[in-house]
Amino acid sequence: MTIHIRAAGEQDSALILRFITELAVYEKAGDQVAATVDTIRSSLFGTGSPARALICEVDGEAVGYAVYFFSYSTWQAKKGLYLEDLYISPSARGVGAGKGMLRHLAQVAVQQGCGRFEWSVLDWNQPAIDFYLSIGAQPQAEWVRYRMADSALRDFAAGA
Repeated sequence: MTIHIRAAGEQDSALILRFITELAVYEKAGDQVAATVDTIRSSLFGTGSPARALICEVDGEAVGYAVYFFSYSTWQAKKGLYLEDLYISPSARGVGAGKGMLRHLAQVAVQQGCGRFEWSVLDWNQPAIDFYLSIGAQPQAEWVRYRMADSALRDFAAGA
């Protein structure tokens, strides 16, 4: 079995959308995917995109993806790597694909001089939590993530 991780390109936009949709369904939010092949192509691969993507292949078959971007820590005065999405198809879980993707991203973080490699996980996703703990990642329970989106974002920006 050969695991290969490569940079994603524009030609992978439909594949990435498929994986995004599979991930959203797994996370019980399939109806919330607004992305399209065109919006992925323009936002992920267009000029000035802040994000990058990877494709994971096992024996030549695409089985997963990751989307990440660089953040910044004022306390460290260093950039960090933030993993937005990591998804491996159920048929390829347990063969080392997810661990390979995380190791690849850790190597990117080290090569780029990042002080941190961070991501979020849903509190009910125990298989993922157990996996992350097994590779040495630690939860940051003291931080609560906030989000403003859609009409709340637009209303607040408009002064409402």
